[in-house]
Amino acid sequence: MRRKAAIGGITLGAIALAVAALGVARGWLPVHPLAAHRYDAWGIDVSHHQGAIDWAKVATERRLRFAYLKATEGGDFTDPRFLDNWREARRAGLRVGAYHFFSFCRPGAEQARHFLAAVPRDADALPPALDLELGGSCARRPSRDEVTREVASWLAEVERGTGKRPILYATAESYDLFVRGRELSPPLWMRDVLREPVVVAPHAWVIWQFWPRGRVAGISGPVDLNAARGDRDVLARP
Repeated sequence: MRRKAAIGGITLGAIALAVAALGVARGWLPVHPLAAHRYDAWGIDVSHHQGAIDWAKVATERRLRFAYLKATEGGDFTDPRFLDNWREARRAGLRVGAYHFFSFCRPGAEQARHFLAAVPRDADALPPALDLELGGSCARRPSRDEVTREVASWLAEVERGTGKRPILYATAESYDLFVRGRELSPPLWMRDVLREPVVVAPHAWVIWQFWPRGRVAGISGPVDLNAARGDRDVLARP
């Protein structure tokens, strides 16, 4: 009897774990780090992958104050929903910013010019952001020094073009490879779904992407959730 009970307990435990895992995968369980609730200003980042968005409904979410919208990628791709998202999110009353997905295949200055040509110059826009990740960018990965040089070129070119200091989005992997111990020191937008980001001086995070499967009114599928850091307020009006 004890053996059967033990086996039954193990089976029920395995089922509970499987259900919990499914709940996390589907976005049913709010398992994002509790530390995110210390920050009052939350935001989302979206691209055409989210499809058509009802921004008026998005703006009804109590915590949501800002949205970063994918504008461009590499040297020639412009997100087909970027301008619609920009216009409609602003109309709904959200602060908006644009981000560029960095490609290892193109020079940083060329990518910066493409970004600048696509993004409106609204004075109250959030700082531009550069998305630096390892996957889906280019079959050939340049050396760390090459990447650092091209990223620095993009950041400098975009700052000259917009008059605003760009933010660098980094995963743990891209931070360790291309930012930690390097000469790059822009404000950081860090991704960490387990805990509040830990970065090494002189770096500081201003936005924390804490959950990739948030559910938000007006968006049919999962969406990234972010928190803005109050003491380095990226949302401060210009």
